[in-house]
Amino acid sequence: MVETELKYGCNPNQKPSRIFMEDGSDLPIEVLNGKPGYINFLDAFNGYQLVSELKKATGLPAATSFKHVSPAGAAVGTPLSDTIAKICWVDDLGELSPLASAYARARGADRMSSFGDWIALSDVCDVSTANIIKREVSDGIIAPGYEPEALEILKTKKKGNYNIVKMDPSYVPAPVERKQVYGITFEQGRNNLDINEELLSNVVTKNKDIPDSAKRDLMIALITLKYTQSNSVAYAYDGMAVGIGAGQQSRVHCTRLAGNKADNFFLRQSPQVMGLDFLDEIGRAERDNAIDNYIGDEYMDVLADGAWQNIFKTKPDVFTDEEKRKWLDGFKGVALGSDAFFPFSDNIERARKSGVDYVAQPGGSVRDQLVIDCCDKYNMAMCFTGIRLFHH
Repeated sequence: MVETELKYGCNPNQKPSRIFMEDGSDLPIEVLNGKPGYINFLDAFNGYQLVSELKKATGLPAATSFKHVSPAGAAVGTPLSDTIAKICWVDDLGELSPLASAYARARGADRMSSFGDWIALSDVCDVSTANIIKREVSDGIIAPGYEPEALEILKTKKKGNYNIVKMDPSYVPAPVERKQVYGITFEQGRNNLDINEELLSNVVTKNKDIPDSAKRDLMIALITLKYTQSNSVAYAYDGMAVGIGAGQQSRVHCTRLAGNKADNFFLRQSPQVMGLDFLDEIGRAERDNAIDNYIGDEYMDVLADGAWQNIFKTKPDVFTDEEKRKWLDGFKGVALGSDAFFPFSDNIERARKSGVDYVAQPGGSVRDQLVIDCCDKYNMAMCFTGIRLFHH
């Protein structure tokens, strides 16, 4: 396939639109179903790079859920606890394959943001993974292949119009990449940086102890950041990115945004949330919205106007700030990655509130020592990677 015509560009008025190889060679993809658009392919190609690197770094199948050229979630295929299976809405599917577990985690990290996502998988899509995807709202998927039954399952989505793309796993992109902005061509070398445990060897804090599980999570955070619109910060825990802050002009705003998402993920595991008794007709997406409102301040408005009766069988108690804080204080061992240096220690102060014990950042700020001192105050272990991961 020399080129693929797209429905339109970023917006319906931006026509014509296509993807092609500048040297005239065939594209390394095959569209098996649907007609992906411009943003779909941006998500697909960024997402596929992310999961390929996650698998290379960890040796585990990987998945990501992309929205508007940044990941909403990314994870590797470790087994799900009963609690994680329930908050990811897959507890009714029985035992999952490692790849299915990876996607359940990737989507489950931030289910509201993953609504209408583009999926990227590191491995051939199996039936177990397809059975999760078939009942979620999603725009499309890219993977190196599809089991025949899995492909048929996916083809039933969106009235037969679900976008399914097969990626050639042997494809190697050119070492130089180009794009145009305002009719002007930009050129740069591809970011071929290999993220591995060696990048975590320069531990600059008094606490030098970073266990293997934390190293894995730090690599997940850093690889996720490599394909997240900058500025960006990512929290990772238990084999998954649980909070991603993308595209903020201030780094501490990234840290707060990602931390709030991580807190949301942890609070969804609390007895107050796990015990919510939904009406039978309330679907998964509506439950996700209701849980977000319940955890947030909006629930007081729901209580005030009696709208809870349209969502729950029984009236839930208010989840107080004190109860939330007590629950969050039980989570420790969270990993935090940043795509550039922390200019102030306020980032560490915010990260601590979300259970962060391990930090990876480039270093290089004139205030590095203040940041190190703040980590030492909380007995955190922080490594300087010496590399920046801006992505635009």
